[in-house]
Order: sequence, then structure tokens, then C-alpha cells
Amino acid sequence: MHNVLPVLCLVACLAVFALPARSLPAVSSGVPTGFIDKTISIGGDTLRYVVFVPPGYDPSTRWPTIVFLHGKGECGRDGARQLSQGLGRAIMQNRERWPCIVLFPQKPDPEKQWKEYDEYVMGALAATELEYATDPRRTSLTGLSQGGHGTWMFAAKHPQRWSAIAPICGYGDPAAIVPNVKGLPIRCYHGGADDVVKPEQSRRIVAALREAGAAVDYTEYEGVNHNSWDRAYAEHDLARWLIQATGSSGGR
Repeated sequence: MHNVLPVLCLVACLAVFALPARSLPAVSSGVPTGFIDKTISIGGDTLRYVVFVPPGYDPSTRWPTIVFLHGKGECGRDGARQLSQGLGRAIMQNRERWPCIVLFPQKPDPEKQWKEYDEYVMGALAATELEYATDPRRTSLTGLSQGGHGTWMFAAKHPQRWSAIAPICGYGDPAAIVPNVKGLPIRCYHGGADDVVKPEQSRRIVAALREAGAAVDYTEYEGVNHNSWDRAYAEHDLARWLIQATGSSGGR
């Protein structure tokens, strides 16, 4: 019997080190936290996505939700690359700043736009809302580059679903965006020296929104090229704003 305790300790230590690198141990409620791998079947195709469940998640409380749309470089089917840039990296650097559920879909084809994956994104969001205790009044949307465009387009197509939006170095046709998003809380970011998606793209949309009477907050980082997302997600109050905003429509 005197050898049992060391063996049990060794087994426990091995179990801890065997945990997935992107996950945290389960909280007292028994729900795993961290970056959790998920799949959804759309038209016979199985697509991967990730849900971030914050430390201290308690299903007896309603939690705000953020949907993040990545850029062209993170496309694929590995179910992980979409965490490497933007909001995923910001959360990994400081999880405590983001006390919310975050949905990370992954767009398979870099040559297609996010709007072509509407069923996938909205289906993954619906599945997340069924699985976790989310707050429908606080469901915000953000993304970068292709995902910035996707943010504008998903906001325009489903304005009643979002409590706030934060497109970063995005683009789009103001005529297709402004009529439906002008009532939403909006923060838009772009690099002033962006040579991939010119800052004029955001300037045009913002100007059209303001002309329509929308109160949009636009930040342009002087001298910053395409990667304006690291600066944006590091903004001291962006996390709080995305999490606390309830929007004019109450999210639905």
C-alpha cells in the first residue's frame, strides 16, 4: 500500500500534461473552458470551428458572445489557424480581459467571401447558443480584412442579431451596408498606410454612415499597414465595449 500514493500522483501529473494545449481544466460546473474544438455539418460537409469558453464560466449566468471572422491568411480546414491572428491571439495574451463566449468559425476557401458561408456561421452561432448560457442581448460581431468585409456584410444581412460590430481593415459597398447597419453601435479600425486593403475602403463606408446619421467611431492608425488588428484588439476599452453593448435592437 505504501507504493500506491506515488503511482496515483504520477497518473494525475500525466493526466494534466495530456490536456490539449488550447484548453484549460474543467471548472467546478464540469464545463471545460478554454478554446474548445467543435464541428457542424452543412449540406453534407463537416466544418470545424472553435468556441472560447472563459475561465470561471458558470451556466447559471448569461454570458455575452462575440463572433470573430478571420482574414484570408487563416482560411483552411484545420480548425485552428483562425486563432493565430486577431482576437484569438489577443485572448491568449490576456484571457481575463475577455469574460465572454467567443465563436471562431474558419472559412475553408480563401478565394470566397464570408457572405458565401452564411449558413455555416449562423448555424455555428445557433449551436453555440444552444450549448452555452449566452445572453441574446449581447451578441457582437468583429473581424479583420476579409473578416472585416464579412463583419459589414453579416451586419447588413442580420442587423437584428448584433448588439455591436467592430470591422477592422474591412471593405464593401456602402450602398449595400449602410441602410441596415446605421442603427447599430459601430467601431471601425484601419491602418492609414494599409496597402492591402486601402484605408479609403473604411473611410467611404464611415462617411456614408455618418451622412445617414449613424454615430460611428472610426480610428485610423497613422503609419500602420495592413495589421491594424493588433492595435485595435489591444485598445483599452474595446473588449469592454464589445461585451457590454446591447445595441438599439437588443441583439435580436
